[in-house]
Formats: sequence, structure tokens, C-alpha cells
Amino acid sequence: MRGPLALVALLALAGPASAADLAIEVDGVEPGAGRVFVALCTGSLAEEACRIGQNGPASGPSLRFGFTDVPPGSYAVAAFQDLDGDGRLGRTPLGLPTEPYGFSNGAGRRGRPDFAAAAFRLGEPGASLRVRLTRALPAR
Repeated sequence: MRGPLALVALLALAGPASAADLAIEVDGVEPGAGRVFVALCTGSLAEEACRIGQNGPASGPSLRFGFTDVPPGSYAVAAFQDLDGDGRLGRTPLGLPTEPYGFSNGAGRRGRPDFAAAAFRLGEPGASLRVRLTRALPAR
């Protein structure tokens, strides 16, 4: 088979890129204190670009979360432990986080994170990654 017909046949065999699953292990959790939230972000780490995908009680020092049917692409993961139960990452008046937080690739440990530093490529059939929670300020 040659020419345009061969190209159509190859494209039909290739099919569209299928969605993948993503497993996220969150370490550094303070057991018994609030809930842990995990968001999958696209293109930016701004709140509107991140959707909360999973949350669960801080029952141990490490928790596992999962996203299913995620289209292949470039993503970042943001996570935090909500110690005060308000559903948001607590911050000082200067914007420093007061609760444990973390990003994929360890981004944001020395300053405001950007998407490029936290980004990873999700392909087929899926991936797993680890996010470590840390504190910008010591616990009170």
C-alpha cells in the first residue's frame, strides 16, 4: 500500500492517544491533623488551573491518591495538608504558607513555584510520582 491510502490506514491503526491513570504518593503528612488535598494542574499553578482531584484524612505519614482517565499532556501536582479545616492553604499576610505543602519535582521549596519547574509529561499508560509536604514556617 502506498500513497494517501497507506497514510489513512496507518492513522487508523494508531488511533487517538488514550487517557492514562496517575498515582500520587504524598509523603511528609502530619498524621491525625486535618485532611490532605491534591490537585492536578494544567499550564499554571494558579488556583483556576488546578482542580482538586482527591482529598483524604491525614491518617498516616504517607497517603496515596489517584487520578483516572487523564489525557496525555503536561501537568503539575500541588498538594497541601489542611490543618485548620478551612479547605484552603493557610498563608501569612506576606503569602507564605502556614500549612504543609508540596509540588511535583520538589518545586517551590525556595520560593514561589512556577509551572515549568513542577511540570511532568503524562503519557500512556500512566505514571506514578511522589510529592513531599514541607513547611515554609516552623510549626507553632
